[in-house]
Amino acid sequence: MKLKRVVMAVGSGVALATIGTIPAQAVLLVTPSNSATTLVSNIVGSGITTSNLSYTGASGASGTFTGGTSAGIGIDAGIIITTGNATLAPGPNNAIDAGADNGLAGDSSLDAIAAGVTQDASVLSFDFTTDTNDVFLKFIFASEEYPEYVNQGFSDVFGFFVDGQNIALVPGTTTAVSIDTINNGLDNTGINAQNPGLYNANPAGATGLQYDGFTTAITAQALGLTPGNHTIKLAIADVGDGLYDSAVFLQLNSFSGTNPDATAVPEPFTIIGTLIGGTAAVRMRKKLKATTKI
Repeated sequence: MKLKRVVMAVGSGVALATIGTIPAQAVLLVTPSNSATTLVSNIVGSGITTSNLSYTGASGASGTFTGGTSAGIGIDAGIIITTGNATLAPGPNNAIDAGADNGLAGDSSLDAIAAGVTQDASVLSFDFTTDTNDVFLKFIFASEEYPEYVNQGFSDVFGFFVDGQNIALVPGTTTAVSIDTINNGLDNTGINAQNPGLYNANPAGATGLQYDGFTTAITAQALGLTPGNHTIKLAIADVGDGLYDSAVFLQLNSFSGTNPDATAVPEPFTIIGTLIGGTAAVRMRKKLKATTKI
């Protein structure tokens, strides 16, 4: 059982009291929005067409964000979807238990991959087509449950379900991303750490972000989709209780038919020009050497 906490009302839910005050100008700026149109338009990139947009969740649980690079999270702008209150995301990290209990139901898709019954679900879903038969989405998962609740049965859960299949996975595995699958062990001790190279501890007093830990940027992918319409559901929920917020940050325009991490290949003309320039330089050096030879 989690320890008893002092609470204060926030909107329709209950937010956990924080220590100190958040600066008036935090580097991470979150603008709350429950508009499916706003949220989807901020993540859709090239090669994707969308329709039938829908969002369900508490007022203020989601929104857009900017300033992520300055905050040190590795994604500069996009959207945020949380289990509680999105405006609690900006730093400093001045609480170990920041969150909002919105008292809402969970999600059946998340129940299937959770270690317990989910609640306070926030769900963005829509239909899409992709010009390339592939789809990618870049994200960061962050949570107040890090690091003291790693493997303690309170692992908040999220998923990106393409045609019902979760693609929010630890890279190179079929394992869903959570505080139990990406961490540096209980209380950051390193003991029984899981994929610690994908984890960032966020110590008390860090100015950029409130959450106590977060993953590196990870790119989810679904390859070789059949032509035509597909569905995606982006969902996150509390597990075990409605306390301690977790969030997923989704990079601007990264829901795309092409991999946002792919290295651009130079155009043929650029390659030829480089080769010609290099050959000319060699010839010039040889000419200069010949004219100066005694």
